[in-house]
Amino acid sequence: MASQSGLPGETIRHISSLATLRRLRKGEALHSAGDICRHKTFIVNGLLRTYHIKPDGNEHILHFSPQHTWTLDVESYDKQAPSLVNIEAVERSEVLLWAKPDFDKLLKDIPELKRFSERLIAGTIYHNRNRILTILSATPEERYADFINTHPDYLGRLPLRMVAAYLGISLKTLTRIRHAQLQREAGSMVK
Repeated sequence: MASQSGLPGETIRHISSLATLRRLRKGEALHSAGDICRHKTFIVNGLLRTYHIKPDGNEHILHFSPQHTWTLDVESYDKQAPSLVNIEAVERSEVLLWAKPDFDKLLKDIPELKRFSERLIAGTIYHNRNRILTILSATPEERYADFINTHPDYLGRLPLRMVAAYLGISLKTLTRIRHAQLQREAGSMVK
């Protein structure tokens, strides 16, 4: 939090003192659909995913939350209503959790934290808008190319099934796209 926030160390220590540190194993749930989201979560390190499971068992990954970002189900948190999404660790992760009343008080008492939080949220909103536009208008090949350009470090960290679920395509389609890409790269090396 320190390097990106611009907050003084003493302020960061105070903010952190009101949080609970939680270590998550790969695949461990932080939050489950049907529960009420009661915590604001900052990812200290690791990678989490927020996803929804359709009645047919297929999952849609809404977004990934890497280190130094926030994650939560905003609607469930704000309305204190049951959540429609799950949040799970993709890899071993450490997160800081603040109960809603504690975090609300911090935002009121520390304007710099509020500004930092708003910057992170705005970045997430911009990213999600661009992702929606890409999903609505791009071919599967273009979606994959955009994913690689936007998140080059994710490919080595994610199973292909999660990449496919994030892109809204089948694993079979993703495998075909990757195979065609490798064939094009191999062909360009031969020339």
